[in-house]
Amino acid sequence: QVHLVESGGGLVQAGGSLRLSCAASGSIFAINAMGWYRQAPGKQRELVATITSGGSTNYADSVKGRFTISRDNAKNTVYLQMSSLKPEDTAVYYCNANIRTTVIRRGDYWGQGTQVTVSS
Repeated sequence: QVHLVESGGGLVQAGGSLRLSCAASGSIFAINAMGWYRQAPGKQRELVATITSGGSTNYADSVKGRFTISRDNAKNTVYLQMSSLKPEDTAVYYCNANIRTTVIRRGDYWGQGTQVTVSS
C-alpha cells in the first residue's frame, strides 16, 4: 500500500509565500512523475505543476514565474514553493504521484489535500 502525506498549507496574506511538501511512503518500487493539483470551491480540480523523475517540469500558465516544483528522490518527496500568492490561489492543494509498486504494476496515487487560503 502507498500513502501520500501533504503538509505546509495555511493562511497567508496576498504577496506572501508558502511551501508545500508531499512525502510518499509504503510499497514503492519507483516513482515516476509527481505533481500538484488544486481545487477551489465550486470549481474542477486543475493541474498546478508536474515534475518527472528526471526533473523536467511543467506549470499551469496561472502560476508560471510564481511557483516552483521540485523533488527529492532520495526522500520520495515533492515540494511546491509558492510565492507572490494571490487570493485566486486559494484552494485545496492535492499531491499526485505515479508510482510503481512492482516492476510491472503502477498506479496514480493522491494525497488527502491541504488547504491554502490567501487573504487580500
